[in-house]
Amino acid sequence: MPKSSATSLPSLSVRIDLDAQDRIGPGKIQLLENIRECGSISAAGRAMDMSYKRAWDLVDEINRICRQAAVERQTGGKNGGGAMLTPFGLSLVARYRKIERDAALAVRKDLAALHSDIGKPKKGYGAVEARTAAVAGARYENIENNPMQSSRRRPAFDKAT
Repeated sequence: MPKSSATSLPSLSVRIDLDAQDRIGPGKIQLLENIRECGSISAAGRAMDMSYKRAWDLVDEINRICRQAAVERQTGGKNGGGAMLTPFGLSLVARYRKIERDAALAVRKDLAALHSDIGKPKKGYGAVEARTAAVAGARYENIENNPMQSSRRRPAFDKAT
């Protein structure tokens, strides 16, 4: 989903955890969409300010975690080869974007309420209110056992008996 600006509502970002280590999120989906548009893994990576190696590693990761190819590489020729999404890759992008749209629609009212709450300044919020009760209840005494530190003070708390 597009990032929100200062005047728009907060946006939702969806990451799908497939298992403990593997996930599909907005970055990988954007890379797949860029591959579809550019016809090249390296050009898709450049469009995202991503190194050539990082783009290739992500494509390999996507193919591995999906247990089937989302991107098919085409060997070089006169124009140097390229890449294209497989039917599964096209379906993966479409399904992810649908999940993203459905989730955003489901939380639309909550995001609007959050935006409204964040925009309201809190009354009386400041440093005095941020202090803890423990500090107010502490009393200080000299450290008697160490003459080198006799001028230093430390907090001592009354024991409840």
